[in-house]
Amino acid sequence: MTSISSIALSGMNAARARLEVSANNIANLDTPGYRRQEVAQSAQPGGGVSATEKKSAVQGSSLEADVVAQLQAKNVFLANLAVFKTGSKLAGSLLDKTV
Repeated sequence: MTSISSIALSGMNAARARLEVSANNIANLDTPGYRRQEVAQSAQPGGGVSATEKKSAVQGSSLEADVVAQLQAKNVFLANLAVFKTGSKLAGSLLDKTV
């Protein structure tokens, strides 16, 4: 079984990848022939998630999708950060009780 911190960290890394990809898509909005990038996430055995970047099958931009992806990535990152902090606090609390 994977630790809570490792699971939260993998979620934070996936959110960071999604944010970077959407920012890159927005930066290249007017680039002729540019194909958007997308992030595919998959669950890992034992917990956590992995993220893989891939090119979109079609050319063109989708500003709405990229802005929504940025907002989602921010919220996912913050949620995983809260889990990470809570797990760290809990571990510290447990260590204080056993000493």
